[in-house]
Amino acid sequence: MAIRHFLSTQDWSRTELDALLARAAQFKRNKLGDDLKGKSIALLFFNPSMRTRTSFELGAFQLGGHAVVLQPGKDAWPIEFELGTVMDGETEEHIAEVARVLSRYVDLIAVRAFPKFKDWAVDRQDHVIHSFAKYAAVPVINMETITHPMQELAHILALQQHFGTTVPGSSPAQALRGKKYVLTWTYHPKPLNTAVANSALQIATRYGMDVTLLCPTPEYALDRRYLDFAKQNVAENGGSFAISHDVDAAYRGADIVYAKSWGALPYFGNWEAERPIREAHKHFMVDERKMALTNNGVFSHCLPLRRNVKATDAVMDSPACIAIDEAENRLHVQKAVMAALARDPGLGTRDS
Repeated sequence: MAIRHFLSTQDWSRTELDALLARAAQFKRNKLGDDLKGKSIALLFFNPSMRTRTSFELGAFQLGGHAVVLQPGKDAWPIEFELGTVMDGETEEHIAEVARVLSRYVDLIAVRAFPKFKDWAVDRQDHVIHSFAKYAAVPVINMETITHPMQELAHILALQQHFGTTVPGSSPAQALRGKKYVLTWTYHPKPLNTAVANSALQIATRYGMDVTLLCPTPEYALDRRYLDFAKQNVAENGGSFAISHDVDAAYRGADIVYAKSWGALPYFGNWEAERPIREAHKHFMVDERKMALTNNGVFSHCLPLRRNVKATDAVMDSPACIAIDEAENRLHVQKAVMAALARDPGLGTRDS
């Protein structure tokens, strides 16, 4: 049987995503289950985490399973990912052995591995998690690399549950159709990963919304792969997609504002050259004036968020902010994904 992984939502159909979201909604109402009874998951963190680690560990526990947390290079051996390497440096074992040995122990493997921020042509290959998927004999789950599919599902579930209560009689999938969705860049003192922005663009265009990517200059447009996914998703699911550099025009009439900071790809690895552009656009912070231009829109962010840098206290503390709901939903959607993959590692469909 071919193994099905959860590396990107683009690998899963709308029907499959809807089923995961429906299951997550059930877990939100009733958090305990036995879907992982007698099963285990290895959580490999190449980068730190708070929400991801907590929600995955608790999720496995609440479904009767056991999570083993590993930090390669800290409490586990450093791992080599290149074939043909003479391993006479710091790495102690190769991914070919790591993934296969873990597959003999656990039922699922989850990986969090950020880009190295040196060469986007290399980082965009997402080599670490794809190497795990190549060698593992059990399903592999993406806990954030150059995309963040778990955040996508948590985000959409929060939006469906918010707008589903304001559109009587609509199904969760229908509740978002035609909504004006603004994915806005915000300032941060450091250049950050594009993962959440890539993922937000993917999932928003899967659900029939009119999506605007708002960024300071053309240099901050996302990788062509994700722009192409957005166009493909619009063609298949309806809605629209546009890129804007006009703050007021983008916010005006918006139903949803989703904020994230990311570095400009043309300056990837050369962040000092990018800094002056970033510093010149601190006014992209989400504030009360901008939110007043929306259609009583909701605001969210993946967290962590630097207050009064990315968004003001007033925005974060307003009833319009659903960031805490979204963060809670990480627990529920991750349980839905773990349960689905543990129940049927192939899901009766295709190999990712």
